[in-house]
Amino acid sequence: LTEHMEAQRRRQQEWDDLKTDLTPVAMDLFQVAVEQLNEIEPYVQLEDLLYLVKRLARNTRNIEQLLDQVESISDLAQDAGPIVNDAFLAAVQQMDAMERKGYFRLAKEGQYVLDNVVAAFGPEDVRQLGDNVVTILMTIKQMTQPEIMAMAQNLAGTMRKTEVQQEEVPTSFWSIFKQLRDPQTRRGLALTLDMLKAVGSDQPAANGSTIINRN
Repeated sequence: LTEHMEAQRRRQQEWDDLKTDLTPVAMDLFQVAVEQLNEIEPYVQLEDLLYLVKRLARNTRNIEQLLDQVESISDLAQDAGPIVNDAFLAAVQQMDAMERKGYFRLAKEGQYVLDNVVAAFGPEDVRQLGDNVVTILMTIKQMTQPEIMAMAQNLAGTMRKTEVQQEEVPTSFWSIFKQLRDPQTRRGLALTLDMLKAVGSDQPAANGSTIINRN
């Protein structure tokens, strides 16, 4: 019994000592709280604080979920940080390479070309272009076939050579007759006649329709 009383006395003494130590701290905290509340008293009433506390209490789970999401976003940002940095560095390097190769200068000149196109073509021209875009694309497709491009390249090279060496081109009847003995010349002449025949067979009328020459 004596030991029990002694242990109870020691616990009481410890509690009294703790209360003695915490009392000044609690008083200081209370004083600071009073001062801070006095500063915000014109803006916040006690009812507002109570209402805020109630809302926080009601949304404890929502706040916890929000904190979980913030932590997830923070973890994602830490994981994605190196990837984003590498992607940004690669993009900067790619743009620098494009700048050195002249892509941006070409785009600037392309805008100049586009401005000229917009100034030269009206809405009606664009509408007609839209009506015939399939025909235009099919024509371009046929014109860009390898054999057509090779023939156009050979023709352009020959014309350029002939333009430079005009005096060396034989124009006499005998020279032309000798060239007709060349199989390539005869083949080119036959192709030219076929193209002239194709041009003469389909003649567009004034209203946009096609007149077929049956002769």
